Amino acid sequence: MRKEKILTIDDDPDILDVLRITLAEHYDLFQAANGKEGLGLTKAKNPDLILCDYMMPVMNGREFLQTIKKDILLRHIPVIMLTGKGDVPDVIGGINAGADDYIVKPFEPDSLLARIRMILRRTVRSLDANPLTHLPGNSSIMEELQHRIDSGEIFAVGYCDLDKFKNYNDKYGFEKGDEIIQATARILVQIIRDKGGPDAFVGHIGGDDFVFIVDDSLADQICQKIIEEFDRMAPQFYSEEDQRKGFIVGKDRQGHKLKIGLLCISIGIVSNAKQKISHVAQISEIGAELKKFAKGIEKSNYVRNQRKE
Repeated sequence: MRKEKILTIDDDPDILDVLRITLAEHYDLFQAANGKEGLGLTKAKNPDLILCDYMMPVMNGREFLQTIKKDILLRHIPVIMLTGKGDVPDVIGGINAGADDYIVKPFEPDSLLARIRMILRRTVRSLDANPLTHLPGNSSIMEELQHRIDSGEIFAVGYCDLDKFKNYNDKYGFEKGDEIIQATARILVQIIRDKGGPDAFVGHIGGDDFVFIVDDSLADQICQKIIEEFDRMAPQFYSEEDQRKGFIVGKDRQGHKLKIGLLCISIGIVSNAKQKISHVAQISEIGAELKKFAKGIEKSNYVRNQRKE
């Protein structure tokens, strides 16, 4: 059974020791001595919950909270603020910065464990989100698609898929693969937030499959920008040698070695601008066909009624 991951951030080594003794038996534990170090571990380990001291050097708890709450891939991680004082200003400062709960030091280990379990249960119940990116998951995607159909507005749905992702995982491992997924999610969120308008939507179907919904008139320029940014980002996740060669060596199903190009992204655009869309399944079927066609092209591209590269 998978253990939930908890990150503890405190500049007091004695407190870190107490937290380690209290939590390590129950959770997969990571520890940091200040907010800056904790921010790096948050991005690298994607914890299920964070325990963060309020007063710390380099980056204090309030600054740490404000930073992660601005990141759409991190903002859903629950945070319990640890404070050495029972002062109301400290508590209010932490809550206003985005803390989900607080506990005053020194604390009772059993009380801390109970708080953690409560918040983790509440988070699981309340989030329909992909555990890696925290983007809306399948239920939210289906609801959003149905809402667009019911509204009668003109929209475009983009189905995004990474080509050669399995080969990348085989060579570089799943942790590096997860980093690629998170980096792709950030690209999608940033571009669609900047160019898609207030009603734009981004979801994570699972694995390396994403979906976005925007006004049809914006879809082409958004796709072009996604491709541009992805192609700039992807080579950074390869070794210098593989970047220089422009390929990695993998195997086909028969075990024969073959050259496999670098990661690219394929996007299939489903629009109701010229075709009536009456149900969600219709969008999925058309999107799957378009994405399959796009994946047959050996570079990042997008397709809709006519292929555009």
